Amino acid sequence: MALRKALGYSEGDLMRSDCKPCSRLMRQTAGIFTVGGAFGFWVLCRLHYGPRITVPRSLRWAACGAVSTSSATALLVRLFSPECELQNIAAYDIKR
Repeated sequence: MALRKALGYSEGDLMRSDCKPCSRLMRQTAGIFTVGGAFGFWVLCRLHYGPRITVPRSLRWAACGAVSTSSATALLVRLFSPECELQNIAAYDIKR
């Protein structure tokens, strides 16, 4: 699914064996951006609503921010990271 080969950024070589596999890289990136997205959207909610803010509304904004930023960054990692090219997934990712 990686776009690197279609865009001409990939030579098709295998990565080094001590690099992080694609699944772990996606999981860690999504976890980091979950926290950042929740905090960022909570701040945007506070700025947008001002004194009319309620707890359910701010939690809803934080949840939407967490989901949207974590899924978007995981997709971008999957599309553009060299670890997520097909030959590297086949060679290094653990099959469950």
